[in-house]
Amino acid sequence: MSSAPSSFAIEVPDALLARARAGERAAFEQLYRWFERPVFTLALRIAGNREEAQDVLQETMLKVLGRIREFRGSNGSPFWGWLRQIAVNEALMRLRKDRKFAHEVAVECDDDFAEDHGPLPPAAADAAALQRALATLPVATRSVLWLYHAEGYTHEEIAVLMERTASFSKSQLARGTRRLRVLLDVPEPIHV
Repeated sequence: MSSAPSSFAIEVPDALLARARAGERAAFEQLYRWFERPVFTLALRIAGNREEAQDVLQETMLKVLGRIREFRGSNGSPFWGWLRQIAVNEALMRLRKDRKFAHEVAVECDDDFAEDHGPLPPAAADAAALQRALATLPVATRSVLWLYHAEGYTHEEIAVLMERTASFSKSQLARGTRRLRVLLDVPEPIHV
């Protein structure tokens, strides 16, 4: 099973990067607009709430602005991978600093939408149910699930990022998956 490409997988033209490295404000604003949503989403999934996610977004983009001249794209690594790494590090650093691994996310209610427009379409309802289920998981478990499934990190990479072991990542993934199956009433797969 291959994971979907990261939401960060945005190809940035070399000319835009050169303009941003030269300090051109419009170029950096373009980069900000392109990466604002993926950084915020990643930060929300890891940090646990909108305020923290907004702070992570701002800190990430300030670090990118201050260090953009350091990005060399060595060994063919894309700019988006470098930026994503900064975002992940910033979000996890906040968790370690604030000791929020037990914090739960408050999920926003879509009651106003339902009153104005009727029930959510099935795919949106499924996404909302998944978000509510994820919100009940401890932050460490939710972070591992997000990094592994949504961002495509390996257990070894997650271990380094979270300053834990690969076994920790694997166990959090297994526990989180089992818990989500129960919360979403999804049967266990049959192994043949």
